[in-house]
Amino acid sequence: MKQLSKFRIATLVLLIGGLTSGCAASSNPGAAAGQSPTTTTQTSAQPSVAASSAPTDSAPAVSVAAESVPAKSVPAKSVPAKSAVTAPVAPAAPARVVKPSPAASTTAPATSIYPTHTNIVSTTFWVGEIFNAALADGSQVCSTYSGQWAFQHTGVNLGTTPATASGCPGSIYGGCDGVSSGSGSNLRCATEARDASNGYFPKNQPTPKENPFYLDLPYDDVNDSAAFQQRCAVIPWAGADNATTGVNHCADSSYSYMKNRWVQLTGPNGNVCYGQIEDAGPSSGTKYHDAGYVFGSGNLRPANTDFSTDATQGAGMDVSPALNGCLGFAELNGSSDRVSWAFVDRAKVPDGPWLKVQTTSGVS
Repeated sequence: MKQLSKFRIATLVLLIGGLTSGCAASSNPGAAAGQSPTTTTQTSAQPSVAASSAPTDSAPAVSVAAESVPAKSVPAKSVPAKSAVTAPVAPAAPARVVKPSPAASTTAPATSIYPTHTNIVSTTFWVGEIFNAALADGSQVCSTYSGQWAFQHTGVNLGTTPATASGCPGSIYGGCDGVSSGSGSNLRCATEARDASNGYFPKNQPTPKENPFYLDLPYDDVNDSAAFQQRCAVIPWAGADNATTGVNHCADSSYSYMKNRWVQLTGPNGNVCYGQIEDAGPSSGTKYHDAGYVFGSGNLRPANTDFSTDATQGAGMDVSPALNGCLGFAELNGSSDRVSWAFVDRAKVPDGPWLKVQTTSGVS
């Protein structure tokens, strides 16, 4: 029962062969018509067009010295690194160009080699402002780098601050980067809205003698002893500055590596604007050596905990009325607007209203 005769076997083989050929022909119409069968190559191991055109974007490692952050610093918030891309690396797509305002830069934003700080609360300050005459740092008649800041900026002499004054003793009441009234100890200096119609320059004052696009950061490398001692170890361009000038200024308290330094800022309206550092602040108390926030690559929050409507962070910079307008702040003198910012070398600052008048004065 387990064996078949040779004839039956042969007949069975022929039948099976015929059935197989018929099935193959019906499953491949092209073959039946005399066409060559289509060959399919597996490509799942290759990246798709969309994947190959997307640039890889991995966050750099965070390396910030803990000792450089003041004791009052809030817990750091680091930006998590993005997951690695397994597809082969393709050429990066061109950088996205932020559309500027009519009076802002007409070229692409500069590419900075310095870390970008994001979602930083910024307030507004202005030359000539006296927000608290009882505080040593409560007046913008002077700055940390210039005892005659208001006079240098405006060229206007409206009297002299008494020698017994808490803030800026002996400094000239030198006009106002805004709307002024009175003189001497009765000087009142209010801010004003700025717009692109005149390049964000003052509307009620003469053309300033120094750059109206100015700002401050909480690192005073001249008058804060901690900042002065560590400045050549934490300021990224200090070595290059020494090489350019041919003089090592690390121990020279009459020289600042921060004053006049350029900063690139992106505001709430998406505009990219530029300004120069002309003061130090804001600060909780008297500490102006927040190196971890100012120079670190970990996107730390400022050590300052004041001057902000955000309970998670204090203000990390002050900007001038010109920058307030250029960046599209919602408030003229508020504490809720946010910016992203990075240092930028002067050679990479594009044309714009911020280059109309540049500040070159040193520490005085």
